[in-house]
Amino acid sequence: MTDDRPGVNAPPSPQRQRGPVVLRGELARGSTTDQRLLDSEGAGDWVHTDPWRVLRIQAEFVEGFGAMANVGPAISVFGSARTSRDHPEYAAAQDVGGRLAEAGYAVITGGGPGIMEAANKGAFEAGGTSIGLGIELPHEQGINKWVEIGVNFRYFFVRKTCFVKYSRGFVVFPGGFGTLDEMFEALTLVQTGKVTRFPIVLVGTTYWAGLVDWIRNTLAAEAKIAHNDHELLYLTDDPAEVVDAIRKVDRYADTL
Repeated sequence: MTDDRPGVNAPPSPQRQRGPVVLRGELARGSTTDQRLLDSEGAGDWVHTDPWRVLRIQAEFVEGFGAMANVGPAISVFGSARTSRDHPEYAAAQDVGGRLAEAGYAVITGGGPGIMEAANKGAFEAGGTSIGLGIELPHEQGINKWVEIGVNFRYFFVRKTCFVKYSRGFVVFPGGFGTLDEMFEALTLVQTGKVTRFPIVLVGTTYWAGLVDWIRNTLAAEAKIAHNDHELLYLTDDPAEVVDAIRKVDRYADTL
């Protein structure tokens, strides 16, 4: 029997993830694991606690590697969590997710809403493997319902390692700081040779044009990067070109 009084039967709010644990209501308030790890203020107690954190970090790598070990060839799709379901970019990301699945790739996202949800949905509905790598945030919304394999991380750097380790390329839709962080992380790894033949496809020519022009006309022009480093990015508006661009660079594409 339900109580009709306003708010009595409503779930507690806010909500966030703490690793595999879901916290709601007042328990969801407070700092995240990453914040506590990086906070050097206060007494010297951190000298005694940080070594123990290494075990938790190790456990996250083990959990992540164990969950991802058998997913096969995969592509990571990034983009804004704020993109609404009626936005054209949502439809485009869903289309890309489906096309990647049909081409034989699993689709990995950050597991959240917006572009991430769209790509997961596209992969799932196309019969592919849909993966979400979530992160503990102060206002985390949880893993979206289209994810088949979901892993919630406490530490950004562990999550990033899993994105790169199990992906053959990145597809980047319009997004904010987190999306830019992931894109430049991939660019740095390719530029420095840490990963090789790793395609990075930007979807949305109007959105990304200013950034690409700045990379070409400022960074490259002032010799802060090599003159052809901007060619590490492939820019398109066509979901079909996304898959084609990846397959041209992926040396194992013919085996799919």
